[in-house]
Amino acid sequence: MKQRKIPMRSCVGCYESKPKKELIRIVRSPEGVISLDPVGKKAGRGAYICPNPDCLRKARKAKRLEKSLECEIGAEVYEALERELESKEELNG
Repeated sequence: MKQRKIPMRSCVGCYESKPKKELIRIVRSPEGVISLDPVGKKAGRGAYICPNPDCLRKARKAKRLEKSLECEIGAEVYEALERELESKEELNG
């Protein structure tokens, strides 16, 4: 049986390359709405980040997420993303 190729993606916070399933996709929809994409299937421009709030803080400080998504991101969006990441971290324990 042929072994399937595992898609790899880089985190915009720490730049580590990891399997796509281990990372969380942040997407900018065609309407310009930024949100987490837990399934990885939403339409729009995406960027990947580790499920770690520290990586989101690094990406925010260097404006890497804004560069990847090609748009300005307000503080309230970052705060909402951080809350969602922290809640996911608590669920995974």
